[in-house]
Amino acid sequence: MEENGIWSKKVGAKGLTVVALVSLLIGLGMSGGLDWFSSGRVINLWGQTSTPEVRTTAAAAQGLPDFVTLAKKLRPVVVNISTTQVSEGVQGFGSPFGEEDPFGDFWRKFFGGPIPRGPQRQKSLGSGFIIDRDGSILTNNHVVENAEKIVVKLADEREFEAKVIGKDSKTDIAVIKINAKGNFALPPLGDSDQLEVGEWVMAIGNPFGLDSTVTAGIVSAKGRHIGAGPYDNFIQTDASINPGNSGGPLINLRGEVVGINTAIFSRTGGNIGIGFAIPINLVKELLPQLKGKGKVTRGYLGVLIQKITPEIAESLGLEKVRGALVANVSKDGPADHAGVKVGDVIIEFDGKEIKESNDLPIIVARTPVDKKARLKVLRDKKEVALTVTVGELKDEEVVASTKEKGELGLTVQRVTPQMAESLGLDRAEGVVVAAVEPGSPGDEAGLRRGDVILEMDRKPIRTLADYRKAIGETKKGKGILFLVRRGENTLFLALKPPR
Repeated sequence: MEENGIWSKKVGAKGLTVVALVSLLIGLGMSGGLDWFSSGRVINLWGQTSTPEVRTTAAAAQGLPDFVTLAKKLRPVVVNISTTQVSEGVQGFGSPFGEEDPFGDFWRKFFGGPIPRGPQRQKSLGSGFIIDRDGSILTNNHVVENAEKIVVKLADEREFEAKVIGKDSKTDIAVIKINAKGNFALPPLGDSDQLEVGEWVMAIGNPFGLDSTVTAGIVSAKGRHIGAGPYDNFIQTDASINPGNSGGPLINLRGEVVGINTAIFSRTGGNIGIGFAIPINLVKELLPQLKGKGKVTRGYLGVLIQKITPEIAESLGLEKVRGALVANVSKDGPADHAGVKVGDVIIEFDGKEIKESNDLPIIVARTPVDKKARLKVLRDKKEVALTVTVGELKDEEVVASTKEKGELGLTVQRVTPQMAESLGLDRAEGVVVAAVEPGSPGDEAGLRRGDVILEMDRKPIRTLADYRKAIGETKKGKGILFLVRRGENTLFLALKPPR
């Protein structure tokens, strides 16, 4: 991150911007309205009751959501998080590798030249909210990722140094803690499953450095898949959310936290009325693991799946488009031992219907390791019941790698089955960029960590051997045309090695 810059992280083809602020410009907060009337009684933020006569705001008099009272109640909940880090690049939300230069658009737009490279000391601001009396704070993982120092400023202007006690890059959730105890304002964590499209929500934050800005909107949609990874399942809202809102709470009309604001849809870095929040129910599921052991353990099935299109459904003789099509089965994995075969359509897992392919990774990830789960598949137009013992999803490891020192500046590794599953690939094939040396030809060409190399000079790259062969056949000084997959997109990049 650069000083006086805005983190505008793109995700896939959708122009999604992870909402964090950089260089002491941005922080965040959120809030919602109040459902004041219930059976003639007034219900305040956290369950206390009173008579309607205590309501004095103009909105209250007209029977409208009382955003004034809600804002006053929720402002103390939100904290500002500032971080300092030295980095050659910023890893954030979007994929297991999800790295993208946060200032590319900024420098190109305002200075028209190359982006400064090399290790830099960076400062950034984000937000979070306190969740217990011991000073635990929820925020986004990308807000504190790789931070050397984290400082939390409370609503009363007190500052504390914080440490990360748990984080999960796959869902972009982190828990940090300050060494402070007290009578903190603690909003209840609500039930995001009960949210309805059209329901009011409200935000309080520091977008673009403007302290305690209040915005309101409605829930625009639920269950949005935005290409951020295999576990994305977002709440969409039209409440104005801008860089600086990352990590803050999304709050309903009862003063309950229903989500953590994470990303916006934007082609410019600013708000256009489409924001995304992580559902709080997912957060609540992961909190015990994050606070207890600092990481999340997930279930693992060992299959690569793909979306079923109407054409595929017709070719398989399915009555309707549903389920997840198995494109590959990892050898000796849980699915393999259970008898799952390529071409099976998974329609139910552990009693939960699989309506579309995106449902399966989320459900499997939430299933306890070693649990025996019932699996229902369609095979040759017949339902087949199987029992699978859920495995543990391991962090990806560099099984084999090569680094072209002094040439391309790339470290690549083969795509493992688990990695392919995380990246949403149809098969465990190709090589993935594990690291890019700053200032190298690969860096200048625009290659990024997490890019899957599909072709080099129009020749397919399926293995590390293919990659090494392509490098060996490259003539000195001659450019190389890469075809890479980045998120849901494929793009060509031209790399010119040094002479």
